[in-house]
Amino acid sequence: MEKISTPLTEMLGIDYPMIMAPMFLVSNAEMLIAAAKSGITGTVPALNYRTDKEFRAAIHEIRTAIGDKPFGVNLIANKSNVRLQEQLNTCVELGVDFIITSLGSPRKIIEKCKPAGIKVFCDVVDTKYALKVQELGADAVIAVNKEAGGHAGPTSASELVPALVKACDIPVISAGGVGNGTQWKEKIDLGAVGISMGSPFIATHEGGVNDAYKQACVDYGADDIVMTTKLSGTPCTVINTPYMKEIGTKQNWLESLLNKNKRLKKFAKMLTFYKGMKMLEKSAFGATYKTVWCAGPSIEYVKSIRSVKEVVESMVEEYAATAKLIEK
Repeated sequence: MEKISTPLTEMLGIDYPMIMAPMFLVSNAEMLIAAAKSGITGTVPALNYRTDKEFRAAIHEIRTAIGDKPFGVNLIANKSNVRLQEQLNTCVELGVDFIITSLGSPRKIIEKCKPAGIKVFCDVVDTKYALKVQELGADAVIAVNKEAGGHAGPTSASELVPALVKACDIPVISAGGVGNGTQWKEKIDLGAVGISMGSPFIATHEGGVNDAYKQACVDYGADDIVMTTKLSGTPCTVINTPYMKEIGTKQNWLESLLNKNKRLKKFAKMLTFYKGMKMLEKSAFGATYKTVWCAGPSIEYVKSIRSVKEVVESMVEEYAATAKLIEK
């Protein structure tokens, strides 16, 4: 298939302007290896590994399999991630190609990565924060729109991407609202240099979760995605399973009260995050009726469980077909 050239493909040395987004519990070495071999690049959350030893082993596995092709790591930058410094040191020592920062100031990450030649892309949901991370030295911003899976933003891609392109001097990558090649092309036409796409990759053979989670991405659609604050304290998209309907999407009165208390807010959020991640972990790997599956509206376009390569190939074909129609 013919390459699709944009500033992102030139920056990273990939064939197609797509980053396989970092997905908590889902992303793994096998997925990143498959992504690299399919002409895109992938990222994995450092928090997907319980220990630094496991994290290092995964990085070595990926690097050995893909050689000099690029891959990235997602780092949670706020205080809830007590392992941030250790994870950052490992990324720099082992030479990952780029970092995606989420939920917090990327200052420390940028200062550590810049001298090592590691690019830093920062999740942003508005122009104000985008300009802040640009000033700190970010290499690109990831425009997280309201159709993103996981921690979504409040604004549509059609508003957010052009606004960031106009305001920023660094490249803009669009995240959210892409489940086929036509939507991918639309984001490029808005001014994005590429996309960060996650949810359609959950239902892949390489995906690191159980078959029930993958099948849910096939069986449910965009109308089944709801926002909840019960997992991390920050609004997060999940599939509205019978269990989610049972427990509701909003924090109870005690959780809400604690999160408003200045002295206890930090600890309350850490507790909410810990409990929420345990719920996700049980649903992703074990057999339980308490299903809490994180995904975005783009699962609407997932019709079967396929390989990472098949997902990329179909997306590229649709992108190319859309481009030809526009040219005509």
